[in-house]
Amino acid sequence: MAETTRFGISIDERLLQQFDELIESKGYDNRSEAIRDLIRNALVEQQWSGDDEETVGTVTLVYDHHTRDLADKLTEHQHSHHEAVISTLHVHLDAHHCLEVVVVKGRTLKVRRLADELIGTKGVKHGKLVTSTTGKGLQ
Repeated sequence: MAETTRFGISIDERLLQQFDELIESKGYDNRSEAIRDLIRNALVEQQWSGDDEETVGTVTLVYDHHTRDLADKLTEHQHSHHEAVISTLHVHLDAHHCLEVVVVKGRTLKVRRLADELIGTKGVKHGKLVTSTTGKGLQ
């Protein structure tokens, strides 16, 4: 395990109060844990800014399954990128709408392309790529 280093920061009192309220509402035990998570999030964002980093994420889609050939088109996109698709979860929200979550892994550029194809498929009402990390290199 890496050695822990302590450091101090200067911060406006009002900003610190807002930060304390935020971390309390999110259930953090202390400021240090919240700051560590902020740093990790920034590092993951930086990882996704490149095109050739090994990454993971999810693509969430909401669509009307009655839309002609939409399910087939979404499946075809996933098959054409089969090396990046780890798993898919399909949920029936109501009589018309479905939620699909596609777990993806691969190089950032390829994962973004797949997400864009899925989200941009005609008939998808909402889509979002949620980026994450393999965890390698993060403490």
